[in-house]
Amino acid sequence: METRFNSFYREDMHPFPRAMTRFLLSAGRKSILPSMITKFMWSENKQYEEDMALMQKTAMDIVQDRRAHPTTKKSLLNAMLNGKDPKTGQKMSEQSIAYNMVTFLVAGHETTAGFLSYIFYYLCTKPEVQLKAQQEIDEVIGDGPVHYSHMSKLPYITAIMREAIRLHPPAPAPSRGPRKGTYGDTFTMHGGDYIVPKDTIIRCLMAKIHRDPSVWGADAADFNPEHCVEENFKKIPKNAWHPFGMGERACIGRPFAWLESTLAIALLLQNFSFQLADPSYTLRTKQTLTVKPTGFFMKASLRDGITVQTIEQRLAGASHPTATNGVPKEIEVSNGKSSQKPMTILWAGNSGTCESLAQALGKNAGAHGYKAETKCLDDAVNSLLRDRPIVVITSSYEGEPPDNARHFVHYLETLKEKSLEGVSYAVFGCGNHEWQATYQKIPKLCDAMMEERGASRLSDRGLADAAEGDLFTDFEKWEEHTLWPALQKKYGESENTIDEFHLEADIMTDARASHLKQPVCSARVLSNSQIESAASQRWHITVKLPSNMTYRAGDYLAVLPLNHDHTIHRVMNHFHLPYDAMISIHPSDTTTLPTDSPIPVYELLRSYVELNQPATYKQVRKLSSLATDAAEKSSLEALLHDPAKFSAEITSKHQSALDLLEKHSSIHLLFPSYLTMLPQLRLRQYSISSSPLSDPTICTLTYNVLDTAHLSGDGRFLGAGSNYLASLRPGDTLHVAVKESHSAFHLPLDIEKTPIIMVAAGTGIAPFRGFIQERACQMRAGRKNLAPAVLYFGTQTPEQVPHREELRDWEEAGAVATRLACSRAEKESKGAKYVQERLEVEKEELKELFRKGGAKVYICGSGRVAEGVRELCVRLRMERLKEEGRACGKEEAEEWYKEMRNERFMSDVFD
Repeated sequence: METRFNSFYREDMHPFPRAMTRFLLSAGRKSILPSMITKFMWSENKQYEEDMALMQKTAMDIVQDRRAHPTTKKSLLNAMLNGKDPKTGQKMSEQSIAYNMVTFLVAGHETTAGFLSYIFYYLCTKPEVQLKAQQEIDEVIGDGPVHYSHMSKLPYITAIMREAIRLHPPAPAPSRGPRKGTYGDTFTMHGGDYIVPKDTIIRCLMAKIHRDPSVWGADAADFNPEHCVEENFKKIPKNAWHPFGMGERACIGRPFAWLESTLAIALLLQNFSFQLADPSYTLRTKQTLTVKPTGFFMKASLRDGITVQTIEQRLAGASHPTATNGVPKEIEVSNGKSSQKPMTILWAGNSGTCESLAQALGKNAGAHGYKAETKCLDDAVNSLLRDRPIVVITSSYEGEPPDNARHFVHYLETLKEKSLEGVSYAVFGCGNHEWQATYQKIPKLCDAMMEERGASRLSDRGLADAAEGDLFTDFEKWEEHTLWPALQKKYGESENTIDEFHLEADIMTDARASHLKQPVCSARVLSNSQIESAASQRWHITVKLPSNMTYRAGDYLAVLPLNHDHTIHRVMNHFHLPYDAMISIHPSDTTTLPTDSPIPVYELLRSYVELNQPATYKQVRKLSSLATDAAEKSSLEALLHDPAKFSAEITSKHQSALDLLEKHSSIHLLFPSYLTMLPQLRLRQYSISSSPLSDPTICTLTYNVLDTAHLSGDGRFLGAGSNYLASLRPGDTLHVAVKESHSAFHLPLDIEKTPIIMVAAGTGIAPFRGFIQERACQMRAGRKNLAPAVLYFGTQTPEQVPHREELRDWEEAGAVATRLACSRAEKESKGAKYVQERLEVEKEELKELFRKGGAKVYICGSGRVAEGVRELCVRLRMERLKEEGRACGKEEAEEWYKEMRNERFMSDVFD
């Protein structure tokens, strides 16, 4: 319509979009409230009328201005002003044109904005889909301007749009009813199953209709553009896809919205790559007049070789080459100047460990003459620089990239050979060898692909095994003995070094402040109690979630804990600090603690740092250098000279820097230096033990409290996360975030046809309580013919089964069948001591459900439990093929099990 509101060039919003936003919000509220109530909303009604008048006046002013200053340019406004009805020859009135202009703008603002938001959410979470879409745009449009003629030549983009709008239709619940005069007082539906009075209005829940497994398959609830590619889309039933409504009231602006969206997607993907601003974000929805994502932010990065000038020329209609000087954008040399050498540290991980390692390396960099930039791997897409060393610290998650590394891995996979020539890098991997099939998979993959693309490896890949030692100590050894010597060899000595144990700080007693850096929201405790008995260490907590937080059975709740008062008292006493002491930390590149604002020392220790982290090799060396007693210095130095003794005495016994300070009284360490030894406080992740079908605003956790004798023999060891949870009382507030579990670790969509087998021990029962509760809710709602569900659970005695009364009730209702393995009451479990032994006893049932019923097997617990299940299933596979007359070796059976992971065998164990 050739009119700009210039929102990007104003400090405030133009009156029209501001009025439109208020108008739509008010219209949404009015649509769900009884008319009797809306009549009394005098202030809002007055604003509503004023906003409507402003929008109509703005549109009329534009029409009249065009009448006074006509142009010959092709535009929607000129088409409405000059076009004539082919039958009557009449033109549209100015009032009608103004009304249509407002309609187009509202449609573009509301439905199209929501539609595009969902599309880009899925593009951010599915990097392979984004890459395929960009490849199609490159093939069809190339590096030139986007034209109307291109719009019909983008079938994969069309499939993405169809699929996104299938899952999230902007018209979510159109109304239907019988045609007048076609029925009597009643009519029937669904083959006579339902009798409906003639005047009944029926709401069609399109999000449910669009997720019918009988139409879209077992993955009907998942985003998969292949559902909607032309070949498959033609095969769906007539009324299986109605995202824009139906009948006379279907969206009149559908063609315009579709064209507008296609054009926007093509322009954006031609020039940018996108990723989630917060990799842990899970989709949440809000509703005004339509539905749209809430809290969704994404980051855009220019694609290879594209600059701001490139985009400007494309929009002006000129072509532009996709590379500058033949060098891809991601490896151009930075010209920034600094007294220290630049360094980039890239991390990725779901639990916070890799981020802590990256932060520790960043703090240490100054001592070696480097100024480090630390960011997650996905932020490094298109930005690997050649003028600095790049250190990659990453883990795997079930053999897949962590949430914040998926885009980076796909980025590496798409680079051509020699694309990274001139880039220098080193890789450190975290993992757990109990998961041998996927151990160190992503670190190895990054290391190999970067070398294959032409980058130069600075040092051997480092690795840390969570099953055998302390990750921080392993990393510290690699850093000190491998990484820094390699950098010195490549880049030379540096004179501009900073003491890594130096921290400028002022301690005060007259000011207070708070600081929080984790992506969490406030939730409220409804109940929290021990289960089984008052002496039990097993607890069950019920939490009221914030209104914008949702979850699925099987997901996690991440909790930001507070350190235990007892541990904080030990620190305060050791450093002779009063409990009202304050500290103000000076800004520095080497600290992640709150700076500049005074903060209570007690609060700092309680809320921001890990106090129980095992001491690292470097920390012990520092403490040894400060010891003035010869015997104490000698004992610490003995640890440094004997790695096996260090592992046995420090790592295995979980001795922290605080433990060592208390045992070695001759060490005089300043409090600020002690703070530099402490990693940032991390989120603790717990499996949710409830189903949102019971109450979507409430979730529960079933957890063990770690309060035991310290392995060193002195005092007690108190786990920070579990003791914090146990300290909470009804009404208390805690900070939480829902973390989505692996996509396979949820109940099957077709619960009436797919049996489930659940295997757990101890608090590994948590996600399965949620699964069983969900099945019980579905049965109460009328779904009686659910496929079988069997829980194999390891416990000491039947009396120590968590939630045993609930499980008994659910078993009587048919929601689950329970099979126990009692390590101290084997007679109660058919002689089975451990859960894998009970599976062996019941292997005929297992075979029946798995082979004939197509059951899915879920495992939650330690690596030992998961390994036991794996060995049994491999053995049963070999026996089955032998019965069928086929020879099958163990290697072949293990390969079969590997192929079935995340399809028939789902596990919730850290990799």
